[in-house]
Amino acid sequence: MATEQRPFHLVVFGASGFTGQFVTEEVAREQVARDRSSPLPWAVAGRSREKLQRVLEKAALKLGRPTLPSEVGVIICDITNPASLDEMAKQATVVLNCVGPYRFYGEPVVKACVENGTSCIDICGEPEFLELMCLKYHEKAAEKGVYIIGSSGFDSIPADLGVIYTRNQMNGTLTAVESFLTVHSGPEGLCIHDGTWKSAIYGFGARSNLRKLRSASNLKPVPLIGTKLKKRWPVSYCRELNTYSIPFLGSDMSVVKRTQRYLYEVLEESPVQYAAYITVGGITSVIKLMFAGLFFLFFVRFGIGRHLLIKFPWLFSFGYFSKQGPTQKQMDGSSFTLTFFGQGYKQGLSTDKLKPNIRICTQVKGPEAGYVTTPIAMVQAAMTLLNDVSDLPKAGGVFTPGAAFSKTKLIDRLGQHGIEFSVISSSEV
Repeated sequence: MATEQRPFHLVVFGASGFTGQFVTEEVAREQVARDRSSPLPWAVAGRSREKLQRVLEKAALKLGRPTLPSEVGVIICDITNPASLDEMAKQATVVLNCVGPYRFYGEPVVKACVENGTSCIDICGEPEFLELMCLKYHEKAAEKGVYIIGSSGFDSIPADLGVIYTRNQMNGTLTAVESFLTVHSGPEGLCIHDGTWKSAIYGFGARSNLRKLRSASNLKPVPLIGTKLKKRWPVSYCRELNTYSIPFLGSDMSVVKRTQRYLYEVLEESPVQYAAYITVGGITSVIKLMFAGLFFLFFVRFGIGRHLLIKFPWLFSFGYFSKQGPTQKQMDGSSFTLTFFGQGYKQGLSTDKLKPNIRICTQVKGPEAGYVTTPIAMVQAAMTLLNDVSDLPKAGGVFTPGAAFSKTKLIDRLGQHGIEFSVISSSEV
């Protein structure tokens, strides 16, 4: 990735959006990081110069850096104007795309980046978009030598790299992992911006498209190593964590499975089975979630239902999603823990018939997931693209975070920014 002919190493596209403003702040922090030995020229991009300037002024005030707006480039471009996207891409080494829902607005950015030899990172949690971009643009991106890396926020860097970390920490062959996400809230409670809500509505409303896409891909099954991982009930009790859990319906399953396919087919590494869950507390919480889920699944099937869900996010999500998003106090009081329970086989032991004889428990812990962890993960993924070039896949392409970054120092970078990976226990059975 050549940087010398391009004025900006990073461009934050959609910087004036709800998540984009936090990504902008995070790039500004990275710009003055203590260990930085070289300048980090960067820019913000979007439709409105006034809004972009306001975001920079707000970041300058928050970070105590009054000169920040004069240090950052401003690029005016519009998702509906391909020529303006081309101009943005030509000026950047890496574009950080924060404009969603990606199923509607993501492909023009990917197309512009691939055609203009620019790498691109997004924070998409929409499996249909992620898998479609891989199908359509992987070969073109490889020809250009650029890296298009989706789901590089809370969806799904902690899960994807957490499985790789667990594998690397096991003294043997890891064959299966279950992850359990626990979201912690402070006295102000939890809240998520309705952009994520909209993405979920459109995703569930078009589930048949994803099935058709996967069927058309005609991929060979990845071999099953060791004992098959048992599927849990829709509501199950996790004894280790003393809580009920339900399947996690984000992009983690899709992303981790694509990573494991890449590691097996390209790097000839042993694939890992994976299942993702989210903890929900006691039986009262389970009942509430069941009602909310039934409401959601009923309404999302119909056009008028989807319209109502989008118009009244606070009502239909029982207050978890809102058009305003979380307050600063809510973000300050929130954090997450992602716990991985892995099983496998001692080094040199056959995985054919025997039951797994090694167990391992690891964790990824971090600050508030959506607007603190996501910007950190996205920006550190971008810094890894810029700085760990020799450790990336040799050819470019469309990758998951795990496929792109499994050999890089990204886990270490995340640890230095408050997203910590650790081993809780490891034992032979």
